[in-house]
Amino acid sequence: MASMFTALQGKLKTNEPLSRHTSWRVGGIAQRFYQPKDKYDLAAFLQQLPVSESLLWLGLGSNLLIRDGGFPGTVISMAGTLQSFEIVEQSITAEVGVYCSRIARQAAKHGLSGAAFLAGIPGTFGGALAMNAGAHGAETWQWVTDVTTVTRQGKLVQRPASDFVVNYRHVELPENEWFVSATLRLNKGDAAAETTLLKQLLKKRNDSQPINQPCAGSVFRNPQGDFAGRLIELCGLKGTRIGGASVSLKHANFIVNDGTASAADIEALIVLIQQRVEAETGVRLTPEVHIVGEHA
Repeated sequence: MASMFTALQGKLKTNEPLSRHTSWRVGGIAQRFYQPKDKYDLAAFLQQLPVSESLLWLGLGSNLLIRDGGFPGTVISMAGTLQSFEIVEQSITAEVGVYCSRIARQAAKHGLSGAAFLAGIPGTFGGALAMNAGAHGAETWQWVTDVTTVTRQGKLVQRPASDFVVNYRHVELPENEWFVSATLRLNKGDAAAETTLLKQLLKKRNDSQPINQPCAGSVFRNPQGDFAGRLIELCGLKGTRIGGASVSLKHANFIVNDGTASAADIEALIVLIQQRVEAETGVRLTPEVHIVGEHA
């Protein structure tokens, strides 16, 4: 399979277990798994892929459930790569492999206000861009001024933020284009005050979320004017278990893996929560996590 590609500088693997690359620690294999060296190597790789090939873009693997049958196509991994980062005055330009927490820390260090919420996003900047990640009342795209994308043909394209339709936890991209980098325009702030805020937000996250267990972040979107976690707890679902997956006792909108869960266990628990909450409250919860791949 590897022989069809030429002049690649990244790492290409076949039949790679995706449980190694997701924060839930579940998922079958990827037929093809590529970690590009940089954006130019990524462009070269995309140019050589069959047009019909299914693609899955992967950061730190949070906010994602990959089924036990794996992904029948190519997974492109941004973890540990595409990490260029630059601060000019009030603007931060970062590539999609940069950890959200790094952007938050560097913004605070340079006395820039607005990015502290990113400290609570357990993933890469690419994931935050793709889903308009948010926390503590702030969202990624309220700060974005422009982005660079790459097309299926391997062409790098610069676009203003106004080219995109942005909603709660969803951003519409042109077909067969993916984010490579983006620029955030932040407010001027005070470095000491921003660093203090950062520590407060991290403490709040650590106190309220099961960060020491395999999980994927919030499982469901918050309904308008309410919180998914409140509704799940109201229905007495904390601690509810299917196989090795259970609703966290610390935060009801998190599902944790005790180390033995399958993706099927987690997906079944997601469906059970939806059914119970809808039956008891009339609210149909929408998953925030993306569910992809084949059933085993």
